[in-house]
Amino acid sequence: MTRLVQIQNNSTRAVALVDEPRLRLLDGVKSIFQLAQQAVDSKISLVALVQNQATDHVLDYDSIYRGQSDWKLLSPIDHPAEPSRCLVSGTGLTHLGSAKNRQAMHGASKAGMNDSMKMFRRGVEGGKPAPGKIGVAPEWFYKGCGTILRAHNEPLEVPAFAEDGGEEAEIAGIYLVDAGGNPRRIGMAVGNEVSDHKFEKRNYLNLAGSKIRACALGPELGIDPQFDCVSGSVRIRRAKKILWSKDILTGENEMCHSLANIEHHHFKFETHRRPGDLHVHYFGACSLSFGAGIELADGDIMEIAFAGFGRPLCNRLRHTRHADKLIKVKAIS
Repeated sequence: MTRLVQIQNNSTRAVALVDEPRLRLLDGVKSIFQLAQQAVDSKISLVALVQNQATDHVLDYDSIYRGQSDWKLLSPIDHPAEPSRCLVSGTGLTHLGSAKNRQAMHGASKAGMNDSMKMFRRGVEGGKPAPGKIGVAPEWFYKGCGTILRAHNEPLEVPAFAEDGGEEAEIAGIYLVDAGGNPRRIGMAVGNEVSDHKFEKRNYLNLAGSKIRACALGPELGIDPQFDCVSGSVRIRRAKKILWSKDILTGENEMCHSLANIEHHHFKFETHRRPGDLHVHYFGACSLSFGAGIELADGDIMEIAFAGFGRPLCNRLRHTRHADKLIKVKAIS
């Protein structure tokens, strides 16, 4: 799989092809957004365009990955000119593990099955329709615009008003809407879809608010990856020791919704097909440390890796130090 990174050295930005243990710079490209637009406009495949523009100028990947270089890794996708034109969202209850975690979090209804399990069962029954057919809609949630995306090694902030911050190890799809309003998949990346699970646990209706948090992608974007069955791992490190770890699986074989069905139900909304917009959509997690009774603390490091998607994504959890402040709104008069 062709994998790309976005890097920056002071005010200089670049895109590079991962050529382990090196990064091979692309000629004249400052962002993957720009590269994707060039591929669409020229009607050349993204992989072919990358190969055409790869140069002999290489950088040491190890030092950049460890944060020991003048170059630093950026999120593998952004809208350089207008971050607000990148919509970050996700789909929940796509994996068996996610349904078990949600069931345990919110308990069973009097009828023996809560709304989460009902929605999950609907996905099992109709989330993988025959080709050309439309299946049932999955759970959908909003996370924010492009300003909430964090890169490898950047901290993930837990705001003062939050009750918790916990990792969700996932793969995310990266999309560009072309000039004709057609969604085009650029690729996929490792993701950490951080959520406030304690707040959500209080009441299922808190789900929407629990999702509006900083989240991470990267360090690499994979073009046209295999997404049938992807093995991975997630680790929580505290004081240089592994506090919790688990081997995980994702991909269509491990999900109750097909990729095509998830993409249809995201882009069926006309407002999600605005030409020139970027979309980052998390596909769901199969397991989280919160479900194992782990409460992450300030300074904990979350490490997520998926086979074939390049180097692991690592982020430190950072709790906001100041107290929660009342936001006052004044009338324009």
